[in-house]
Amino acid sequence: MAKIDEIKEHINALRGYLNIVIAIILALGAGVSKLYVAAQISILFWIGIILIILLLAVFVTIAKAMHDNIKRLKDL
Repeated sequence: MAKIDEIKEHINALRGYLNIVIAIILALGAGVSKLYVAAQISILFWIGIILIILLLAVFVTIAKAMHDNIKRLKDL
């Protein structure tokens, strides 16, 4: 496999991971907001908030890796 094809495949895999992370963040956001509206701020609410923050950090990391690979692809 050529180097360019390998980088393209890696970018596509990262894009798939990014989509999964976004879907999880949206689902958690909906659940946390439902708990907030129902005034049921318990341990589940705070766990959801912490998970959203952690997943946002994962999102940023994956997005940075994807953009780094795109820059490498431009150099080839």
